[in-house]
Amino acid sequence: MGKLIIVSAPSGAGKSTLINHLLSIGYDFSFSISATSRPPRGNERNGVEYFFLSPDDFKQKIKNQEFIEYEEVYPNCFYGTLKSEVDKALDKGRTILFDVDVKGGINIKNIYKDNALSIFIEPPSINALRERLEKRNTDSKEMIEKRIAKATEELTYAPFFDTRVINDNLDTAKKTIETLVKNFLEND
Repeated sequence: MGKLIIVSAPSGAGKSTLINHLLSIGYDFSFSISATSRPPRGNERNGVEYFFLSPDDFKQKIKNQEFIEYEEVYPNCFYGTLKSEVDKALDKGRTILFDVDVKGGINIKNIYKDNALSIFIEPPSINALRERLEKRNTDSKEMIEKRIAKATEELTYAPFFDTRVINDNLDTAKKTIETLVKNFLEND
């Protein structure tokens, strides 16, 4: 049976950068493809970037308990991870890499227990996070404040993860996450 690597973080903490680092160093991960009820954007394809479902189909799958985690981000706009897709990859002995929100990360860990490593990427401080979001120059001041408020709440979930990586130095954070994953995958 395969294993699961769960990476969660507040927006701007560096989660995507660290996940891309893990993907670049030679591990043969299966990347978890989420389901969503939003329509495809641009060139997104069903089964590649997301599994696209209608809101009604998504709600039916929720009723049937087909998700290991899901979230209604906006009214009738759902995102979630299908249990059938995870089990398919695990049965093939694959290691699945998850990039999910903190609540989803906790849910996955609770289901797969010792077969999963949950990593919380933490900014060095809320002020540092604010500076990073401002430097991105992609969000309005109002959106940055919303992200900061959400990040403040998300930081309260950090103790529910197996480990935390404080991303105050990117090279150090890369080495830390690499070592954590290597040790987890090598211990049976």
